[in-house]
Amino acid sequence: MRISVSSDMDEPVARLLVEELRGRGHEVLAHGALRPGADSQWAVCSERAAREVADGTADQAVVCCWTGTGASIAANKVPGVRAALCADAYTADGARRWNDANVLALSLRLTSAPLLREILDAWFAGEPGEDAEDRDNVTHVERLDRGRAAP
Repeated sequence: MRISVSSDMDEPVARLLVEELRGRGHEVLAHGALRPGADSQWAVCSERAAREVADGTADQAVVCCWTGTGASIAANKVPGVRAALCADAYTADGARRWNDANVLALSLRLTSAPLLREILDAWFAGEPGEDAEDRDNVTHVERLDRGRAAP
């Protein structure tokens, strides 16, 4: 799988994320502080990673900033992206299952190495569910992206 990864800071957990993804057999497309010379502002690098998901260059993305909040906000501004800020494995599993999330947002401050591995395990094990209500909600979000959601 091709995974676009961005971080606004060159932190140990961001480097571990890239290492962990590659160790799991994924191709990593790096942005921000993970790519020498790239713009590392959280809004810029998160958008770049998210756009690769939206345009099909990447299958999924992981965006990181100090709290994860800014990265998730920027990524969610890209039509077709459903970014989820996940601080634990349960949230990561639910984001994939219930929300069909295609971008994982992480906090550089709160994510330890063991927690990172747990979150990634849950994220990659999770698949979009078949529950009709969940699918209807994802479809509604897709309509929001296109600006045609009913009030």
